[in-house]
Amino acid sequence: MPRIRPPAVADMFYPADAQELQGMIKRYLHETAESTETASVPKAIIVPHAGYVYSGPVAASAYARLLPARQKIRRVVLLGPSHRVPLLGLASSGADAFSTPLGTIPLDRQAIENVEQLPQVHRLDEAHTLEHSLEVQLPFLQDVLDDFTLVPLVVGDASPAEVAEVLEALWGGQKTLIVVSSDLSHYHDYDTASVLDSATSQAIEQLQLERIHGENACGCRAINGLLYLLKKHAPEPDLHGQTLDLRNSGDTAGARDRVVGYGAYVFA
Repeated sequence: MPRIRPPAVADMFYPADAQELQGMIKRYLHETAESTETASVPKAIIVPHAGYVYSGPVAASAYARLLPARQKIRRVVLLGPSHRVPLLGLASSGADAFSTPLGTIPLDRQAIENVEQLPQVHRLDEAHTLEHSLEVQLPFLQDVLDDFTLVPLVVGDASPAEVAEVLEALWGGQKTLIVVSSDLSHYHDYDTASVLDSATSQAIEQLQLERIHGENACGCRAINGLLYLLKKHAPEPDLHGQTLDLRNSGDTAGARDRVVGYGAYVFA
């Protein structure tokens, strides 16, 4: 019997009805200003993980860039922060598949078992059970890609070098996509958040991981692992970071006195 991790935040962060969910995603992709005709397909993206009405339009700008590689990308390595379970290192999953209202995604069990040999990677299904930072990315991936396998990792207290070592082991070639899930600053007023998030975006583009911490990106550990790898080891030295969209909840679906920041970034 396959072990399947069911959706935990359907009907909260995104619609539980498959038709409604797919319609929402396609609308966001259609409305994004990001052109995919001449742009390079990214090797890695950083995308937000709030409810779709808040961050979906921002995330769509990065996911739209994957459409030309719909049939090429065959594996997604997905990293996001742990919101519910404190943990050291990175948590892998023992599941065979993750499901959403759009269907199931098989996990790359061989790749997962390989990185579980690293001392900082531990199998901890509890970290995945209710974690939304990974789950909200799955319907977007299911819409823009054809068949692919998944390597989901929840990132806890881990150094940039530890995360980078895991990413390097999973890097692969053109068939592998790296996705980092992170929101930006939390609960500042609109103007303050705009300044903070702009500085974070510059740091991401310039690979300045020392400027990124928990106060300006909840997924800072995963982000910094990616930046560390690109800066220190450069598995693909010609990759360059680009900010595609930078907004906050005051721009999309919320008040402006206490906002959460969202950015979409590609490395291509």
